[in-house]
Amino acid sequence: MDLPIELSFWERDRFFNHLDFTIVGSGIVGLSTAIHLKLARPEANVLILERGALPLGASTRNAGFACFGSMTEILDDLEARPAEEVWALVAQRYKGLVALRHLLGDEAIGYKADGGYEIFLSDDLHSYEMCMDNRSIFNDRLSPITGEKETFIDRSDHVDQFGFGAAKYMLLNQAEGSINTGLMMEQLLLKATQLGIKILNGIEVVEFEDVGGQVALHLKGGHTMKSLHAIIATNGFTKKLLPQLDVLPARNQVLISKPIPDLPFSGCFHIDRGYYYFRNIGNRVLFGGGRHLAKVEETTSVFATNQMIRTKLEELLHQIILPQHKAEVDYWWSGILGVGEQKTPIVKRYSDHVTLALRLGGMGVAIGTLLGQEATRVALDLA
Repeated sequence: MDLPIELSFWERDRFFNHLDFTIVGSGIVGLSTAIHLKLARPEANVLILERGALPLGASTRNAGFACFGSMTEILDDLEARPAEEVWALVAQRYKGLVALRHLLGDEAIGYKADGGYEIFLSDDLHSYEMCMDNRSIFNDRLSPITGEKETFIDRSDHVDQFGFGAAKYMLLNQAEGSINTGLMMEQLLLKATQLGIKILNGIEVVEFEDVGGQVALHLKGGHTMKSLHAIIATNGFTKKLLPQLDVLPARNQVLISKPIPDLPFSGCFHIDRGYYYFRNIGNRVLFGGGRHLAKVEETTSVFATNQMIRTKLEELLHQIILPQHKAEVDYWWSGILGVGEQKTPIVKRYSDHVTLALRLGGMGVAIGTLLGQEATRVALDLA
């Protein structure tokens, strides 16, 4: 829906005037920022603009993993980045999960402390041995972060119990869990509206600029609105507004199975450095990933099918996850992440009246709430 070029007096007066803070994007970061701004400045007029009917990037489309990094993913990062940077990011993710749970409450978001598993296939003994060689070091680094004496423990003895095919080894991260993504987003929206935050859907910002002590937000359809401050929280769609930033869209394919009687496992699972991930939702299996198989094609903000990846996911569903069950796919969807060459999120002042809160790197559940807190501090400093 595009706004008409001419707005009525009522529309201008009640929806588009006297704005203190305008947030672009109503995902986890945008809603968290708005909530923390309103808690800090109850008198402020806070508005969220959302281009879709829902925050369709990743906030309503993720798998609901309350995770902060599998061992193989962290080992990969340690090969490419300074160790202190990697561990600081891991700590930030864990701190963000705590912030989310504190803000909304475990029951309200369906949080389950059921751990996060990493599966190693029978032809990937080397990766498992690398993890086991580094397990004590990882546990020592993570202990002051998670409070667990042993964050990572070996659970290879559960592989047969869970019924996985071609899987031989398994590690458990005891400090991870899962949430109900739908409940989380409902609760964020509810908390925002209870605080008096306005949320307008179907309005797309196509450009912005500092003008006369304010920021002018140019909207699709021709209208321009002004706000004292703006926070850009567009993540996977950032290139449309800020093409110069190191934030690329990354599309993921996801399936949900039909109900499976006597599903032999529960919890959240990673395969191959986190490139594949699955979990149970009741007696269904949610399974996604495979973006690394077609990285160029999946660097897009277009919601669409990648049949090659979907074929691979179905193959793994039948061969690895549920080899003893007849699993049928119920339906598919895709989600758009925001990634970059750097994994550290972007939270910074962009101009005198604009703050950025972007590049969640597929860890929105973990760091979205924390980015909202940090974006609030930056925006209030500008104010």
